[in-house]
Amino acid sequence: MKKPVLLIPILLLFIACYSPQRDCLQFKTGSFQFESYLNGELVTSTFVRNDSIEIDKFEGKTDTSSVRWINDCEYIVKNLNPKNMAEQKPLHIKILTTDKNTYTFEYGLVGETNKQKGSVTKID
Repeated sequence: MKKPVLLIPILLLFIACYSPQRDCLQFKTGSFQFESYLNGELVTSTFVRNDSIEIDKFEGKTDTSSVRWINDCEYIVKNLNPKNMAEQKPLHIKILTTDKNTYTFEYGLVGETNKQKGSVTKID
């Protein structure tokens, strides 16, 4: 009777200690592809990131943003040439999980509680 009772705390300990894989360093630099839905249509954008600059290409347009890493898995992106008030606000991005050449992330405007999720594939 005591053996099954002892197994429950041990199993709970293993479950509580599990954390998803996050090898974020491999995603600090490189070329990436991001797919999302815009007005019900699947669209693709690509971007190249080095340690401090990110260059985005979407529908024939190019934008440049500064990148400031908070830690290995979180960074702030700020558009260097905003065209409106919405583009002036920086985004906080947190890598949640990594797997081979992809990562899942959470993002939102700095200071806002509303977050969304996305997935990026490293293409180079």
